[in-house]
Amino acid sequence: MKKNKIPVIVIFAPTATGKTALTEKLFGKGSHSFFKSKAEIISADSMAVYKGMDIGTAKPDPKLQNEIPHHMIDMVTPDIQFSVSEFVENADLFCKEINFRNKIPVIAGGTGFYIRNFLLGLPETPESDPALRNSLKEELEKCGIDFMYQKLLTLDPVSAEKINKNDAYRILRAIEVFYLTGKPRSSFELSQKLRDQYDFFTIILERDREELYSRIDKRVDQMFDEGLEGEVNSLIEKGYTKEMPGMQAIGYREFFMDLDGIEEVKEKIKIDSHKYAKKQYVFMKGIPEAHTYKLTADTEAEIIMQIESDLSAWYKDS
Repeated sequence: MKKNKIPVIVIFAPTATGKTALTEKLFGKGSHSFFKSKAEIISADSMAVYKGMDIGTAKPDPKLQNEIPHHMIDMVTPDIQFSVSEFVENADLFCKEINFRNKIPVIAGGTGFYIRNFLLGLPETPESDPALRNSLKEELEKCGIDFMYQKLLTLDPVSAEKINKNDAYRILRAIEVFYLTGKPRSSFELSQKLRDQYDFFTIILERDREELYSRIDKRVDQMFDEGLEGEVNSLIEKGYTKEMPGMQAIGYREFFMDLDGIEEVKEKIKIDSHKYAKKQYVFMKGIPEAHTYKLTADTEAEIIMQIESDLSAWYKDS
């Protein structure tokens, strides 16, 4: 291994692309790979951290979690904001612990914003100002999320384009940074170099857009078959509301919209999931030394064999 560096495999892919199947074939108990039982997975899914949100976030099933240890799942309740800095901090700790156990840390998920910040390091933005933050929260309560998003569009359109219109936490943070520094949040750029404490092998999985959208639609149908509506109702009964961070996730927020029946909710989730998948690739553009693999129904087995070969060469050389 490269001196004093922890080897880390990073797998980025939006929902329904095939990353769970890939991790099973590379690291699961039924694998024929060199990496069988050698890895532990750190989830890079911004919504899998929430307890009680299982179906809509497509968490790995208990069987797979028993086969391959998973981390960063079910960490907080849906009313708690879980930030990118918390993700990076926790992922760093898990990487060290997993490496200490002589296993390989695998960062796997579809939240490109999390993965990019983990690979390149967090930008040095100013610390939060409690008085200013409280003032912005009061303005949000008085004027609403749409008003605050429009304000951000005026102050920092680049950041606004990258933030979900319902993500109150990140909208307020971007406005706060502008007020504190006079500069847009987007001007605090990430480093363009990989962090040097790790030896990364970064995998980006792609599919043709229409094939990916079709797979997403089937995934959404499956979620409803598994009881997504009941899961959302259960969360609401526990007191979780649409303003809470977890409930702003795709697959949950649509239940609070003024839509005409469950079929329209389902279609809205599909549309939002398509847009989200497309958006996540923006965060992965220009990642140094990343390896992109395009999967198709006909070539999937062949491509997975190629990924295994490339990983083996990297690991033996690291």
